[in-house]
Formats: sequence, structure tokens, C-alpha cells
Amino acid sequence: MTNKYFDLIDQTFYFPQEGFDLEDGYLTFNDVPIIHLIRKYGTPLKLTYLPKIGLQVKKARNLFTRAMKSLSYGGDYFYCYCTKSNHFSYVLNEVLRHDVHIETSSEFDIDLLRRLYAKERVTKETLVVCNGFKPEAYMGKITGLMNDGFTNVIPVVDHPQEVDFYEKHVKGVCNIGIRVATEEEPNFEFYTSRLGIRHAEVVKFYRERLENNPKFKLRLLHFFVDTGIRDTLYYWGELKKAIRLYCELKPLSEDLHAINIGGGMPIRNSLGFEFDYKYMIKEIVRLISEECEEAGVPEPDIFTEFGKYTVGESGAVIFSVLAQKQQNDAEMWYMIDNSLMTTLPDAWGIGERFILLPINKWHNDYRRVNIGGLSCDNSDYYNSEVHQSQVYLPTFRPETEEPLYLGFFHTGAYQDSISGYGGIKHCLIPSPKHVLLYKDSQGNLVDELYQPEQSADEMLRILGY
Repeated sequence: MTNKYFDLIDQTFYFPQEGFDLEDGYLTFNDVPIIHLIRKYGTPLKLTYLPKIGLQVKKARNLFTRAMKSLSYGGDYFYCYCTKSNHFSYVLNEVLRHDVHIETSSEFDIDLLRRLYAKERVTKETLVVCNGFKPEAYMGKITGLMNDGFTNVIPVVDHPQEVDFYEKHVKGVCNIGIRVATEEEPNFEFYTSRLGIRHAEVVKFYRERLENNPKFKLRLLHFFVDTGIRDTLYYWGELKKAIRLYCELKPLSEDLHAINIGGGMPIRNSLGFEFDYKYMIKEIVRLISEECEEAGVPEPDIFTEFGKYTVGESGAVIFSVLAQKQQNDAEMWYMIDNSLMTTLPDAWGIGERFILLPINKWHNDYRRVNIGGLSCDNSDYYNSEVHQSQVYLPTFRPETEEPLYLGFFHTGAYQDSISGYGGIKHCLIPSPKHVLLYKDSQGNLVDELYQPEQSADEMLRILGY
């Protein structure tokens, strides 16, 4: 019987696999030798591998295009990036290189869009889908875009009274979308999403407020299932209801031409992750096509708003194990050089799990461990993975070996914004240094320090010292 960490992984999963391999005993991430970056920059270290973003866009676009072609589908596909998953300029710059459209969520998103326009990253013809419940300031900035000649801005109405603002302030015709409030899964704390207009009220709202109003053109119907795109009766049921509502609205509105199925495409959170993207996308297209054919309406364009799917698999966070602590007969703690709560807040807040792998010592024995962060909070730990309720990592002797380095992978979505990148952190533990990885015009890999580790002066200035 073998007890090496490599054997554990090799016997449990297919390995190597896409994005992960070993080179001279060290883990590589998208063919990047991470140990070289550790030796150059130290830890803790955040990594963003930018080429992965474009690969994700191409993958989804190709699958939708092929599904539509195989089914002789009459509509087109539009890939939108939801900015809230990662607002950083390096992400938006990479996304927009691939002819992707934009989905916004809040007032400051519009300011971000104007900065992109000033830098010629977007044009006034770029399609902008504006989602979310909209305070007056958000609606005002959306209106400002339309009045300044941005011709493809589509505010998606989340509340019936929202159209009052556009009717009063938008000059000329206003494109519009409607968000349908979906029912939540039966085990959720409430029955219906707080976002969108009740399913039973949508047609009434259209007839009363939009149908005979020359100010508005209804362009798309939007729905989103919070639990994501999954092969479950619940997901297919909600999608079918949304399509049937589209089919009911379409004869009333000749301008309606699109259904927006939102985001929620899953990403890999384990080496054992299995999701048939090709099957799911083809079945989505098939279901829309069949429902439209049955209702006798043209097939709509399909919009998606992939955020986590776009950027999630581009990110990683690397830590060093500072010490081992045997707290009782059964519990070994590996203490790392930053806080899990502040670098990976979803792991703490919603029990999210990421791909966890050691960078080195793959040929050492393994053991069950708990990973402890630096903060004083009792919840600053990580001790389970998606495929099992425990974490196994290599054993090592800190006094005679190089440190054990640990990587959390596919962390590129939401973690920076939720943790408040560059702001105040629990126990004043600084944000790690951040390195961007990209390829130059000759195809050579380049690593660039985007931000150094947050300094005491930066944090104390925010605190008023």
C-alpha cells in the first residue's frame, strides 16, 4: 500500500488534468511553474492567469454556436460579462478583447463603463444590460448613457415603478427589458426571489405600461436561477416557465427578440468536478426551440451573463505553511501566512470550496489536517473539500525541509470585492501581493506585479492614523 500524496491524488482522480500537472515534483497551473513565482515574489501571493478568461469565453460561445447550428436554431447568441464578479481593469480589458458585451449591477458600474469608453475599450454601440434593483442615482446614470448616444443600453426593469423614471428623463425611445422573479428551491428560506416582477404580473405590466407607449421598446425577457445552471427538475422547470412567458409576450410585442438566461454556469471546484457543458447548453437551446415551435413564435436571441464562469478559473491564492500544531490526538493544524477569511471570504461566509493542492512535497506521505488562518477568529479555517469532508495534505518536517506551499485555485470571482481589496482587514492582516500572468505579442509568458502586499501605512491611513 502506498501512502504518498501523489498516489492519493492519482488513485482518486484523473491526474494530470486540464490546468494542473507536475514538473520536477512541483505543481504547475496552466503550465506555469508556481514554485518559480513563489521564489521570485514570496507568499502570500495572489495570481491571475489572464489567458484563461479568453479561453472560457471562446468555449461557451463555441458550444452555443454549435448547438444552435445543429438544431437549426433561428436566433443568435450574445455573451455578456457580469462585472460584479470581478471589476478590475485587467479583467475587463481581457474580456473586451473577445467582443463580449457588458452587464451592470449598480450605479458605479456606469462610471466604470464611461472610463472604459474614454479609453476606447467600448463604444457607444456596445450592448449594455443594466440589472439589479435601481435607486434613483443608478437610474439617473443609465439615463445619462442613453441620452449621450449609447444606443444599445437596455435597463432591465426590476420593479414596475422603474419605468416612471425612464419615461420622464430619457430623450427619445427607450429600450427596455423585464426581469421575471423566479421561484426559489423548495428548501430555501423564502419562496420567490426578491428581484424581478412576479411571473403572474408581467403580462399585465406590459399591457398597462408598455404596450401602447411609444416611449418604450421591450427588447428582452430576463430570468435567473440563483442556484445556477444545473441538470435538475427545478432548473428545467424555471427555464420552461420563463420561455412560455416569452412566448406569451412575443405576439404582443414585435420588438421583443431575446431571452436572457442570466449566469450560473458552474466552474471546477474539485479535481473530481463533472459537468457536461455540451449537453447542458444543447438542452437549453433545444428546450427554447421546442417551446417556441409549439407556441408558433420565432426563436429568440439568447443572452447569457457569465461572470464567475468567465473569470473564476483564472485565479489562485498561494500560502506558506508557517507551522504545524498538534492540538489533540486527532487534530493536526497547518497554520498559514495569511487569513482565509479575508483572502477567500466565500469559504468562510457560504462554505464555498475551491481546488486545494500543495505546490510541493507530492512524494511525501499524506495525512488529514485542518488549515488555520492568521486571524484570531475561530472561523478562520478550512477543513473539508467538495468530494470529501476532510482535507489531506503532505506531511513534512519544517525544521529540515523547505516550507510546504499550498494553493487554492479557481478563486478569480468575487473574492476580492467581497473581502474589500486594499481596504481594512480583520485583525489588520494585509491583502497579499498580486501578480498578473499574461502572454506578450510573441506568445511568451510574462509575470507582472500588479500590487505589492498592502502596507501598514495604507491601512492606518484608512483608519485615520
